[in-house]
Amino acid sequence: MENKKILVVGLARTGLSVARFLKDQGAQVTATDLREKDELGPYAQEALTMGICLKLGAHKVEDFTESDLIVVSPGVSDTIAPLEAARRAGISVIGEVELAARYIREPIVAITGTNGKTTTTRLIGEMLKASGCEVFVGGNIGTPLIDYLNAGIHADVIVAEISSFQLDTIESFRPKVGVLLNITEDHLDRYTDFRHYMHSKGRLFKNQQSTDVAILNGRDPAVVELESVIPGRRLYFNIDSAEVSPDGLTQSEACAKTHHFVSGARDGIVIRGKEMTCSLPGKAPVILSLAKFRLKGEHNLENAAAASLAALVAGADSAGVQRALDTYEGLHHRLEYIGHVNGIQYYNDSKATNVDAVKRALESFDLPVILIMGGRDKSGSYALLKEPIKKRVKRLIAIGEAREKILSAVGGLTHCEGTRTLREAVHLAYQAAVPGDIVLLSPGCSSFDMFTDYAERGKAFCEAVRGLTIED
Repeated sequence: MENKKILVVGLARTGLSVARFLKDQGAQVTATDLREKDELGPYAQEALTMGICLKLGAHKVEDFTESDLIVVSPGVSDTIAPLEAARRAGISVIGEVELAARYIREPIVAITGTNGKTTTTRLIGEMLKASGCEVFVGGNIGTPLIDYLNAGIHADVIVAEISSFQLDTIESFRPKVGVLLNITEDHLDRYTDFRHYMHSKGRLFKNQQSTDVAILNGRDPAVVELESVIPGRRLYFNIDSAEVSPDGLTQSEACAKTHHFVSGARDGIVIRGKEMTCSLPGKAPVILSLAKFRLKGEHNLENAAAASLAALVAGADSAGVQRALDTYEGLHHRLEYIGHVNGIQYYNDSKATNVDAVKRALESFDLPVILIMGGRDKSGSYALLKEPIKKRVKRLIAIGEAREKILSAVGGLTHCEGTRTLREAVHLAYQAAVPGDIVLLSPGCSSFDMFTDYAERGKAFCEAVRGLTIED
Protein backbone atom coordinates (compact mmCIF):
# COMPACT_ATOMS: atom_id res chain seq x y z
CA MET A 1 0.00 0.00 0.00
CA GLU A 2 3.03 2.30 0.32
CA ASN A 3 2.33 5.56 -1.57
CA LYS A 4 -0.69 4.08 -3.37
CA LYS A 5 -3.52 6.52 -4.06
CA ILE A 6 -6.52 4.93 -2.39
CA LEU A 7 -10.06 6.29 -2.27
CA VAL A 8 -12.38 5.37 0.60
CA VAL A 9 -16.06 5.80 -0.34
CA GLY A 10 -18.32 6.50 2.64
CA LEU A 11 -16.96 8.06 5.82
CA ALA A 12 -18.90 6.60 8.73
CA ARG A 13 -17.48 4.15 11.26
CA THR A 14 -16.32 1.56 8.71
CA GLY A 15 -14.89 4.14 6.33
CA LEU A 16 -12.94 5.82 9.10
CA SER A 17 -11.51 2.47 10.27
CA VAL A 18 -10.47 1.65 6.70
CA ALA A 19 -8.84 5.07 6.27
CA ARG A 20 -6.89 4.62 9.52
CA PHE A 21 -5.59 1.21 8.45
CA LEU A 22 -4.58 2.41 4.98
CA LYS A 23 -2.85 5.47 6.40
CA ASP A 24 -0.84 3.22 8.73
CA GLN A 25 0.21 1.21 5.68
CA GLY A 26 1.69 4.32 4.09
CA ALA A 27 -1.05 4.92 1.52
CA GLN A 28 -2.16 8.31 0.23
CA VAL A 29 -5.76 8.23 1.43
CA THR A 30 -8.69 10.28 0.20
CA ALA A 31 -12.22 9.83 1.57
CA THR A 32 -15.36 10.91 -0.26
CA ASP A 33 -18.89 11.18 1.10
CA LEU A 34 -22.13 12.75 -0.15
CA ARG A 35 -22.57 14.40 3.24
CA GLU A 36 -20.94 17.67 4.20
CA LYS A 37 -18.44 18.09 7.04
CA ASP A 38 -21.05 19.26 9.56
CA GLU A 39 -23.27 16.23 8.83
CA LEU A 40 -20.38 13.81 9.35
CA GLY A 41 -19.54 15.32 12.74
CA PRO A 42 -16.68 13.55 14.59
CA TYR A 43 -15.92 11.23 11.67
CA ALA A 44 -14.78 14.14 9.51
CA GLN A 45 -12.77 15.75 12.29
CA GLU A 46 -10.98 12.52 13.15
CA ALA A 47 -10.17 11.89 9.49
CA LEU A 48 -8.67 15.37 9.17
CA THR A 49 -6.62 14.80 12.32
CA MET A 50 -5.18 11.64 10.71
CA GLY A 51 -4.22 13.60 7.59
CA ILE A 52 -6.93 12.14 5.35
CA CYS A 53 -7.89 14.27 2.34
CA LEU A 54 -11.68 14.80 2.33
CA LYS A 55 -13.88 15.26 -0.75
CA LEU A 56 -17.35 15.94 0.64
CA GLY A 57 -20.79 16.89 -0.64
CA ALA A 58 -20.51 15.00 -3.94
CA HIS A 59 -18.79 12.07 -5.64
CA LYS A 60 -16.56 13.40 -8.42
CA VAL A 61 -15.73 10.89 -11.13
CA GLU A 62 -12.14 12.08 -11.42
CA ASP A 63 -11.49 11.22 -7.75
CA PHE A 64 -12.51 7.66 -8.59
CA THR A 65 -10.76 7.21 -11.94
CA GLU A 66 -7.46 8.69 -10.71
CA SER A 67 -7.13 6.23 -7.81
CA ASP A 68 -5.01 3.08 -7.65
CA LEU A 69 -7.60 1.27 -5.51
CA ILE A 70 -11.10 2.04 -4.21
CA VAL A 71 -12.51 0.69 -0.93
CA VAL A 72 -16.28 1.14 -0.68
CA SER A 73 -18.26 1.08 2.59
CA PRO A 74 -21.21 -1.37 2.81
CA GLY A 75 -23.74 1.45 3.11
CA VAL A 76 -22.79 2.71 -0.36
CA SER A 77 -24.24 0.90 -3.38
CA ASP A 78 -21.45 -0.69 -5.38
CA THR A 79 -23.26 0.18 -8.62
CA ILE A 80 -23.16 3.99 -8.40
CA ALA A 81 -21.93 5.67 -11.60
CA PRO A 82 -18.48 6.78 -10.34
CA LEU A 83 -17.67 3.20 -9.27
CA GLU A 84 -18.76 1.86 -12.65
CA ALA A 85 -16.53 4.45 -14.33
CA ALA A 86 -13.61 3.34 -12.18
CA ARG A 87 -14.15 -0.30 -13.11
CA ARG A 88 -14.21 0.62 -16.81
CA ALA A 89 -10.87 2.34 -16.22
CA GLY A 90 -9.46 -0.91 -14.83
CA ILE A 91 -9.41 0.18 -11.18
CA SER A 92 -10.14 -2.46 -8.54
CA VAL A 93 -13.17 -1.78 -6.33
CA ILE A 94 -13.30 -3.77 -3.09
CA GLY A 95 -15.02 -3.55 0.31
CA GLU A 96 -13.69 -3.34 3.85
CA VAL A 97 -14.13 -7.10 4.44
CA GLU A 98 -12.03 -7.93 1.38
CA LEU A 99 -9.33 -5.48 2.44
CA ALA A 100 -9.17 -6.89 5.98
CA ALA A 101 -9.16 -10.50 4.81
CA ARG A 102 -6.07 -9.88 2.68
CA TYR A 103 -4.10 -9.17 5.86
CA ILE A 104 -5.75 -11.56 8.35
CA ARG A 105 -3.96 -14.90 8.73
CA GLU A 106 -6.17 -16.42 11.44
CA PRO A 107 -9.09 -18.72 10.49
CA ILE A 108 -12.36 -16.88 9.86
CA VAL A 109 -15.84 -18.15 10.73
CA ALA A 110 -18.24 -16.04 8.63
CA ILE A 111 -22.00 -15.92 9.15
CA THR A 112 -24.60 -14.59 6.73
CA GLY A 113 -28.34 -14.97 6.13
CA THR A 114 -31.41 -12.77 6.02
CA ASN A 115 -32.23 -13.23 9.70
CA GLY A 116 -30.41 -14.44 12.80
CA LYS A 117 -26.90 -13.34 11.78
CA THR A 118 -26.09 -11.29 14.86
CA THR A 119 -27.54 -13.78 17.36
CA THR A 120 -25.64 -16.64 15.75
CA THR A 121 -22.40 -14.66 15.47
CA ARG A 122 -22.47 -13.64 19.13
CA LEU A 123 -23.38 -17.17 20.21
CA ILE A 124 -20.49 -18.73 18.26
CA GLY A 125 -18.15 -16.21 19.88
CA GLU A 126 -19.41 -17.12 23.35
CA MET A 127 -19.07 -20.84 22.65
CA LEU A 128 -15.46 -20.47 21.53
CA LYS A 129 -14.60 -18.19 24.46
CA ALA A 130 -16.15 -20.68 26.89
CA SER A 131 -13.88 -23.32 25.32
CA GLY A 132 -10.77 -21.28 26.12
CA CYS A 133 -10.20 -19.71 22.69
CA GLU A 134 -9.09 -16.13 22.11
CA VAL A 135 -11.81 -14.75 19.82
CA PHE A 136 -12.43 -11.55 17.88
CA VAL A 137 -16.12 -11.01 17.09
CA GLY A 138 -16.93 -8.33 14.53
CA GLY A 139 -17.92 -7.53 10.96
CA ASN A 140 -21.41 -6.29 10.22
CA ILE A 141 -22.22 -6.82 13.89
CA GLY A 142 -20.95 -3.29 14.64
CA THR A 143 -17.15 -3.61 14.89
CA PRO A 144 -15.57 -3.55 11.40
CA LEU A 145 -13.33 -6.49 10.58
CA ILE A 146 -10.52 -4.05 9.78
CA ASP A 147 -10.52 -3.02 13.47
CA TYR A 148 -8.99 -6.39 14.30
CA LEU A 149 -5.92 -5.25 12.38
CA ASN A 150 -6.07 -1.70 13.74
CA ALA A 151 -6.09 -3.03 17.32
CA GLY A 152 -2.91 -5.06 16.80
CA ILE A 153 -4.27 -8.00 18.79
CA HIS A 154 -4.04 -11.74 18.17
CA ALA A 155 -6.98 -14.14 18.25
CA ASP A 156 -7.18 -17.87 17.67
CA VAL A 157 -10.38 -17.45 15.63
CA ILE A 158 -12.15 -14.53 13.92
CA VAL A 159 -15.97 -14.71 14.02
CA ALA A 160 -17.56 -12.26 11.59
CA GLU A 161 -21.11 -11.38 10.63
CA ILE A 162 -21.14 -10.63 6.90
CA SER A 163 -23.94 -8.84 5.04
CA SER A 164 -24.90 -9.29 1.40
CA PHE A 165 -23.65 -5.75 0.72
CA GLN A 166 -20.21 -6.74 2.03
CA LEU A 167 -20.23 -9.93 -0.04
CA ASP A 168 -20.91 -7.90 -3.17
CA THR A 169 -17.43 -6.37 -2.94
CA ILE A 170 -15.26 -9.41 -2.15
CA GLU A 171 -12.66 -10.86 -4.50
CA SER A 172 -10.52 -13.34 -2.54
CA PHE A 173 -12.27 -13.42 0.87
CA ARG A 174 -12.26 -17.05 2.02
CA PRO A 175 -13.79 -18.11 5.35
CA LYS A 176 -12.54 -21.38 6.80
CA VAL A 177 -16.11 -21.94 8.03
CA GLY A 178 -19.05 -20.28 6.27
CA VAL A 179 -22.57 -20.32 7.76
CA LEU A 180 -25.66 -19.58 5.67
CA LEU A 181 -28.69 -19.38 7.96
CA ASN A 182 -31.59 -18.61 5.61
CA ILE A 183 -32.55 -16.53 2.58
CA THR A 184 -35.87 -14.70 2.39
CA GLU A 185 -36.96 -11.46 0.71
CA ASP A 186 -34.97 -8.44 1.88
CA HIS A 187 -33.18 -5.41 0.43
CA LEU A 188 -35.21 -5.53 -2.79
CA ASP A 189 -34.81 -1.77 -2.87
CA ARG A 190 -31.13 -2.46 -3.67
CA TYR A 191 -31.26 -5.75 -5.63
CA THR A 192 -33.04 -6.26 -8.94
CA ASP A 193 -34.97 -9.30 -7.68
CA PHE A 194 -34.90 -12.10 -5.11
CA ARG A 195 -32.53 -14.30 -7.12
CA HIS A 196 -30.03 -11.45 -7.37
CA TYR A 197 -30.14 -11.15 -3.57
CA MET A 198 -29.94 -14.95 -3.15
CA HIS A 199 -26.79 -15.23 -5.27
CA SER A 200 -25.25 -12.34 -3.35
CA LYS A 201 -25.60 -14.42 -0.17
CA GLY A 202 -24.09 -17.41 -1.96
CA ARG A 203 -20.90 -15.43 -2.61
CA LEU A 204 -19.89 -16.30 0.97
CA PHE A 205 -18.62 -19.62 -0.42
CA LYS A 206 -17.14 -18.23 -3.65
CA ASN A 207 -13.50 -18.82 -2.70
CA GLN A 208 -13.80 -21.79 -0.38
CA GLN A 209 -11.73 -24.90 -1.12
CA SER A 210 -12.36 -28.57 -0.45
CA THR A 211 -10.75 -28.33 3.01
CA ASP A 212 -13.16 -25.56 4.09
CA VAL A 213 -16.61 -26.07 5.63
CA ALA A 214 -20.02 -24.75 4.57
CA ILE A 215 -22.77 -24.94 7.21
CA LEU A 216 -26.19 -24.79 5.57
CA ASN A 217 -29.86 -24.68 6.49
CA GLY A 218 -31.00 -27.97 5.01
CA ARG A 219 -34.65 -26.94 4.93
CA ASP A 220 -34.37 -23.55 3.29
CA PRO A 221 -35.07 -24.04 -0.44
CA ALA A 222 -33.03 -21.01 -1.50
CA VAL A 223 -30.05 -22.19 0.53
CA VAL A 224 -30.33 -25.74 -0.82
CA GLU A 225 -30.44 -24.40 -4.37
CA LEU A 226 -26.95 -22.97 -3.86
CA GLU A 227 -25.37 -26.14 -2.45
CA SER A 228 -24.28 -27.61 -5.79
CA VAL A 229 -21.83 -24.74 -6.39
CA ILE A 230 -20.26 -24.86 -2.92
CA PRO A 231 -16.77 -26.40 -3.12
CA GLY A 232 -16.25 -26.91 0.61
CA ARG A 233 -17.41 -29.78 2.81
CA ARG A 234 -21.12 -29.31 3.52
CA LEU A 235 -22.72 -29.76 6.94
CA TYR A 236 -26.40 -29.21 7.66
CA PHE A 237 -28.57 -27.97 10.49
CA ASN A 238 -32.27 -27.68 11.17
CA ILE A 239 -35.12 -28.89 13.33
CA ASP A 240 -36.22 -32.51 13.33
CA SER A 241 -39.93 -32.92 14.07
CA ALA A 242 -42.31 -35.88 14.13
CA GLU A 243 -45.28 -33.75 13.07
CA VAL A 244 -47.12 -35.21 10.10
CA SER A 245 -47.68 -33.12 6.99
CA PRO A 246 -50.99 -33.11 5.02
CA ASP A 247 -49.67 -35.72 2.56
CA GLY A 248 -48.98 -38.19 5.37
CA LEU A 249 -45.22 -37.70 5.51
CA THR A 250 -43.40 -36.69 8.64
CA GLN A 251 -41.90 -33.22 8.47
CA SER A 252 -38.43 -34.77 8.05
CA GLU A 253 -39.66 -36.97 5.19
CA ALA A 254 -41.46 -34.08 3.53
CA CYS A 255 -38.36 -31.92 3.72
CA ALA A 256 -36.23 -34.74 2.38
CA LYS A 257 -38.63 -35.11 -0.55
CA THR A 258 -38.70 -31.37 -1.26
CA HIS A 259 -35.25 -30.15 -0.26
CA HIS A 260 -33.08 -33.29 -0.52
CA PHE A 261 -32.44 -33.28 3.24
CA VAL A 262 -32.76 -36.47 5.27
CA SER A 263 -32.37 -36.01 9.01
CA GLY A 264 -29.38 -38.01 10.16
CA ALA A 265 -28.41 -39.07 6.61
CA ARG A 266 -25.92 -36.23 6.31
CA ASP A 267 -23.33 -34.91 8.69
CA GLY A 268 -24.54 -32.03 10.80
CA ILE A 269 -26.88 -31.30 13.67
CA VAL A 270 -30.56 -31.94 14.35
CA ILE A 271 -32.91 -30.90 17.13
CA ARG A 272 -35.30 -33.30 18.80
CA GLY A 273 -37.28 -31.71 21.58
CA LYS A 274 -34.86 -30.24 24.11
CA GLU A 275 -31.78 -31.98 22.70
CA MET A 276 -29.45 -31.48 19.75
CA THR A 277 -27.35 -34.26 18.26
CA CYS A 278 -24.24 -33.25 16.33
CA SER A 279 -22.67 -35.82 13.99
CA LEU A 280 -19.27 -35.02 12.46
CA PRO A 281 -17.10 -37.33 10.33
CA GLY A 282 -14.79 -39.53 12.37
CA LYS A 283 -16.11 -38.26 15.71
CA ALA A 284 -18.53 -39.61 18.27
CA PRO A 285 -21.93 -37.87 18.28
CA VAL A 286 -22.20 -34.89 20.60
CA ILE A 287 -25.44 -34.46 22.58
CA LEU A 288 -26.30 -30.89 23.65
CA SER A 289 -29.17 -29.84 25.90
CA LEU A 290 -31.54 -26.93 25.17
CA ALA A 291 -33.29 -27.19 28.53
CA LYS A 292 -31.78 -23.92 29.79
CA PHE A 293 -31.67 -22.07 26.44
CA ARG A 294 -33.38 -18.72 27.02
CA LEU A 295 -34.21 -17.38 23.55
CA LYS A 296 -37.80 -17.56 22.32
CA GLY A 297 -38.96 -19.00 19.04
CA GLU A 298 -38.23 -21.89 16.71
CA HIS A 299 -35.95 -19.64 14.65
CA ASN A 300 -33.67 -19.24 17.67
CA LEU A 301 -33.41 -23.02 17.95
CA GLU A 302 -32.14 -22.97 14.36
CA ASN A 303 -29.65 -20.27 15.32
CA ALA A 304 -28.50 -22.36 18.29
CA ALA A 305 -28.04 -25.41 16.06
CA ALA A 306 -26.06 -23.49 13.43
CA ALA A 307 -23.90 -21.82 16.09
CA SER A 308 -23.16 -25.10 17.89
CA LEU A 309 -22.16 -26.82 14.67
CA ALA A 310 -19.93 -23.92 13.56
CA ALA A 311 -18.28 -23.60 16.97
CA LEU A 312 -17.49 -27.31 17.20
CA VAL A 313 -15.99 -27.28 13.70
CA ALA A 314 -13.94 -24.16 14.59
CA GLY A 315 -12.38 -25.72 17.69
CA ALA A 316 -14.85 -25.35 20.56
CA ASP A 317 -15.35 -28.26 22.93
CA SER A 318 -18.77 -29.64 23.87
CA ALA A 319 -18.53 -28.32 27.43
CA GLY A 320 -17.92 -24.77 26.20
CA VAL A 321 -20.76 -25.00 23.69
CA GLN A 322 -23.12 -26.27 26.38
CA ARG A 323 -22.09 -23.53 28.81
CA ALA A 324 -22.84 -20.84 26.22
CA LEU A 325 -26.22 -22.40 25.37
CA ASP A 326 -27.13 -22.37 29.06
CA THR A 327 -26.11 -18.77 29.77
CA TYR A 328 -26.58 -16.73 26.57
CA GLU A 329 -29.15 -13.99 27.17
CA GLY A 330 -29.70 -12.75 23.63
CA LEU A 331 -29.47 -9.34 21.97
CA HIS A 332 -30.96 -5.95 22.66
CA HIS A 333 -33.75 -5.12 20.17
CA ARG A 334 -34.25 -8.77 19.12
CA LEU A 335 -37.41 -10.15 20.78
CA GLU A 336 -36.19 -8.41 23.92
CA TYR A 337 -38.57 -8.56 26.87
CA ILE A 338 -38.99 -5.03 28.23
CA GLY A 339 -41.41 -5.68 31.08
CA HIS A 340 -45.13 -5.50 31.81
CA VAL A 341 -47.70 -2.84 32.65
CA ASN A 342 -50.99 -3.93 34.22
CA GLY A 343 -50.50 -7.50 33.00
CA ILE A 344 -49.59 -6.44 29.43
CA GLN A 345 -46.18 -7.74 28.24
CA TYR A 346 -43.96 -5.58 26.01
CA TYR A 347 -41.33 -6.92 23.58
CA ASN A 348 -38.82 -4.88 21.57
CA ASP A 349 -37.99 -6.52 18.21
CA SER A 350 -36.75 -3.39 16.47
CA LYS A 351 -34.00 -5.39 14.72
CA ALA A 352 -36.72 -7.16 12.69
CA THR A 353 -36.23 -5.07 9.55
CA ASN A 354 -37.79 -7.49 7.05
CA VAL A 355 -41.07 -9.35 6.75
CA ASP A 356 -39.69 -12.81 7.47
CA ALA A 357 -38.30 -11.57 10.79
CA VAL A 358 -41.79 -10.31 11.77
CA LYS A 359 -43.28 -13.70 10.85
CA ARG A 360 -40.72 -15.49 13.03
CA ALA A 361 -41.41 -13.12 15.93
CA LEU A 362 -45.19 -13.65 15.74
CA GLU A 363 -44.71 -17.42 15.67
CA SER A 364 -42.90 -17.15 19.01
CA PHE A 365 -46.08 -16.19 20.89
CA ASP A 366 -49.23 -18.09 21.83
CA LEU A 367 -50.95 -15.12 23.49
CA PRO A 368 -52.86 -12.37 21.58
CA VAL A 369 -50.49 -9.83 20.02
CA ILE A 370 -50.88 -6.12 19.36
CA LEU A 371 -48.33 -5.59 16.61
CA ILE A 372 -46.60 -2.29 15.87
CA MET A 373 -44.86 -2.33 12.51
CA GLY A 374 -43.74 0.07 9.80
CA GLY A 375 -40.95 2.42 8.86
CA ARG A 376 -39.27 2.79 5.48
CA ASP A 377 -40.45 0.15 3.02
CA LYS A 378 -37.81 -2.13 1.42
CA SER A 379 -39.88 -3.08 -1.65
CA GLY A 380 -40.75 -6.57 -0.42
CA SER A 381 -44.16 -8.22 -0.13
CA TYR A 382 -46.17 -8.31 3.11
CA ALA A 383 -48.15 -11.37 1.95
CA LEU A 384 -46.00 -13.66 4.12
CA LEU A 385 -47.67 -12.12 7.18
CA LYS A 386 -51.26 -12.92 6.27
CA GLU A 387 -51.54 -16.24 8.11
CA PRO A 388 -49.63 -15.27 11.29
CA ILE A 389 -51.61 -12.02 11.51
CA LYS A 390 -54.94 -13.84 11.18
CA LYS A 391 -53.84 -16.41 13.74
CA ARG A 392 -52.10 -14.26 16.38
CA VAL A 393 -52.62 -10.49 15.92
CA LYS A 394 -55.66 -8.89 17.58
CA ARG A 395 -54.69 -5.37 16.47
CA LEU A 396 -52.19 -3.97 13.99
CA ILE A 397 -50.79 -0.45 14.34
CA ALA A 398 -48.82 0.75 11.32
CA ILE A 399 -46.37 3.65 11.52
CA GLY A 400 -43.99 5.61 9.32
CA GLU A 401 -43.65 5.90 5.56
CA ALA A 402 -44.81 2.33 4.94
CA ARG A 403 -48.01 2.49 6.98
CA GLU A 404 -50.41 2.91 4.03
CA LYS A 405 -48.78 0.05 2.09
CA ILE A 406 -48.94 -2.21 5.15
CA LEU A 407 -52.58 -1.38 5.85
CA SER A 408 -53.45 -1.95 2.20
CA ALA A 409 -51.70 -5.35 2.16
CA VAL A 410 -52.84 -6.89 5.46
CA GLY A 411 -55.10 -4.36 7.18
CA GLY A 412 -58.28 -6.27 6.42
CA LEU A 413 -57.16 -9.29 8.43
CA THR A 414 -57.58 -7.80 11.90
CA HIS A 415 -58.42 -4.55 13.67
CA CYS A 416 -55.95 -2.01 12.36
CA GLU A 417 -55.06 1.68 12.35
CA GLY A 418 -52.22 3.90 11.25
CA THR A 419 -50.38 6.62 13.13
CA ARG A 420 -47.39 8.82 12.46
CA THR A 421 -45.11 8.30 15.44
CA LEU A 422 -43.87 5.39 17.50
CA ARG A 423 -44.85 7.06 20.76
CA GLU A 424 -48.44 7.45 19.53
CA ALA A 425 -48.44 3.77 18.53
CA VAL A 426 -47.35 2.71 22.02
CA HIS A 427 -50.21 4.67 23.61
CA LEU A 428 -52.75 3.30 21.13
CA ALA A 429 -51.53 -0.22 21.89
CA TYR A 430 -51.84 0.36 25.64
CA GLN A 431 -55.41 1.63 25.25
CA ALA A 432 -56.37 -1.45 23.19
CA ALA A 433 -54.63 -4.07 25.34
CA VAL A 434 -55.99 -6.15 28.21
CA PRO A 435 -54.08 -8.21 30.78
CA GLY A 436 -52.49 -11.23 29.09
CA ASP A 437 -51.86 -9.45 25.77
CA ILE A 438 -48.46 -8.98 24.11
CA VAL A 439 -47.47 -5.59 22.67
CA LEU A 440 -44.78 -6.27 20.09
CA LEU A 441 -42.67 -3.79 18.15
CA SER A 442 -41.55 -5.78 15.08
CA PRO A 443 -41.32 -3.24 12.25
CA GLY A 444 -40.54 -5.31 9.14
CA CYS A 445 -39.04 -2.14 7.67
CA SER A 446 -35.88 -0.10 7.97
CA SER A 447 -35.79 2.71 10.52
CA PHE A 448 -34.44 5.50 8.35
CA ASP A 449 -37.67 7.44 7.92
CA MET A 450 -37.67 8.43 11.61
CA PHE A 451 -34.47 7.12 13.24
CA THR A 452 -30.76 6.77 12.53
CA ASP A 453 -30.88 2.98 12.96
CA TYR A 454 -32.86 0.12 14.49
CA ALA A 455 -31.15 0.60 17.86
CA GLU A 456 -32.36 4.19 18.19
CA ARG A 457 -35.85 3.03 17.23
CA GLY A 458 -35.73 0.28 19.85
CA LYS A 459 -34.58 2.70 22.53
CA ALA A 460 -37.43 5.07 21.64
CA PHE A 461 -39.90 2.20 22.02
CA CYS A 462 -38.47 1.27 25.42
CA GLU A 463 -38.65 4.87 26.60
CA ALA A 464 -42.28 5.15 25.48
CA VAL A 465 -43.15 1.92 27.29
CA ARG A 466 -41.39 3.02 30.47
CA GLY A 467 -43.48 6.19 30.30
CA LEU A 468 -46.46 3.92 30.97
CA THR A 469 -44.92 3.12 34.40
CA ILE A 470 -43.42 -0.26 33.60
CA GLU A 471 -43.44 -2.82 36.38
CA ASP A 472 -40.33 -4.92 35.48
